[in-house]
Amino acid sequence: MSVENIFFTPVSQLCHRDVVTCEQEAPLVEIAATMRAHNISSVVIHADGKPVGMVTDRDLRNKVVAEGLNPREHQARDIMNSPLVTIREDDYLFEALYLMGRRRIHRLCVVDAEGTLRGILTDSDALRLQSRSPQQLMKEIEEAESPEDLKTLRDKMERLVVHLTGTGVATTDLVQTVALLNDRLLIRLIELIRAARYPDLTDRFAFLVLGSEGRREQTLATDQDNAIVHADDLSADELDQLRAFSVDLIDSLIGIGVPACTGGIMAKNEDWRRGLGAWKKVLDKWLQTPTPANILSGSMFFDLRTLHGDERFEQELKTHIINRLRGNSLFLVHSAANAVGFKPPLGLFGQLKPERSGPNRGCIEIKKAGIFAITEGIKAMALQAGIQDGRTRDRLLGLQKAGILEPGQTANLIAAFDFLVRLRLRAQLLSLDQGVSPSNYLPLDRLNRIEEGRLRLALEEVKNFQGFLRGRFHLHQVSR
Repeated sequence: MSVENIFFTPVSQLCHRDVVTCEQEAPLVEIAATMRAHNISSVVIHADGKPVGMVTDRDLRNKVVAEGLNPREHQARDIMNSPLVTIREDDYLFEALYLMGRRRIHRLCVVDAEGTLRGILTDSDALRLQSRSPQQLMKEIEEAESPEDLKTLRDKMERLVVHLTGTGVATTDLVQTVALLNDRLLIRLIELIRAARYPDLTDRFAFLVLGSEGRREQTLATDQDNAIVHADDLSADELDQLRAFSVDLIDSLIGIGVPACTGGIMAKNEDWRRGLGAWKKVLDKWLQTPTPANILSGSMFFDLRTLHGDERFEQELKTHIINRLRGNSLFLVHSAANAVGFKPPLGLFGQLKPERSGPNRGCIEIKKAGIFAITEGIKAMALQAGIQDGRTRDRLLGLQKAGILEPGQTANLIAAFDFLVRLRLRAQLLSLDQGVSPSNYLPLDRLNRIEEGRLRLALEEVKNFQGFLRGRFHLHQVSR
């Protein structure tokens, strides 16, 4: 396995299996003796056969010795780090490294589906790998000291994606890499701006990412779509500071190379920065009046995800959306109709139909050709079934589990979606090679016959799926 691909290996294949554990009632002096005997720096704490916490040598130093506590009079439960941060054994190493970076910790407990301890993974395990990796770039992002540093690292991220594309990394893993790096880049930018200019900024808000970024499906050409939700009772001074922060943040984001949203869906704009109660009223308006503009806004917002701040706002908004949709199918019907409206560029006999004139002559716009129909159609079906979180792939599997999609249909849609996303990334990388901004337009003359055949099959699957949507949502009764 190449050094690059090891980051997309399940952590079960890389973690240490010989984990030393102690019960939470164990005296601290016993914990210290165990660590010395095994020459280790941490011990996992068990309760009822499950890992519940961890004690490290730093805990013993800072929480016991420095505080003058008697280690014979205190137990592991008194100083252990809990709740324990864990990762599933079938998750990828890169996900583990992202989690360690986000939580600012150096080790993770690896558990199975039942929560039973299976091993332990440390950041030093990954640091021994080659520096040309997502992990190294993540480390550099964590250590960035200015927006200028982040701008340089964003350029480096594009080069890394080009490199990984050539190593055979699967499409889903590649997109996930882009998403996680984008997340960490934005989080670090927020940290820098808050520390430098807004140290007293209220914590009673959440910065939300929306659309493809909310689903963690953005690629190199994705512009920013974000919003802010805050407590309803913020003072005038708190609101003024939050407004200034949002403008500063979005302008800085544009400054490091993330394009502005052409539709203005950015937290710096007042329409996308509201109190919780105001957001609920806006959502009600969108859901009750499914105009094209409201469908676009609502569909974008439904993929909300908290990137920074209080996650309780996100949960309350999601609950509000699901509750309102239960009694109102009209919005989802129009959303499905919108997805059906983007017809795949196929001729009468299934031949590909590229642009015939203009600067994109001979090209197909991959997002409009099929990706949009899948993501938006699946989103409408998932919301109808009460499935809200997750990527498009997760929603597809959720719909299959609910008996709404057949296994074969699910597999075909996943294959079509993955192939189209791969072609979208390819189109964007071709643009970068030509020294222009990433584009979704793919020249057909860059595909060989096998690839053209796969593209036709993928678009045929999109066309079949749109027919399925017409029947499921009774779109023949909807005038558009």
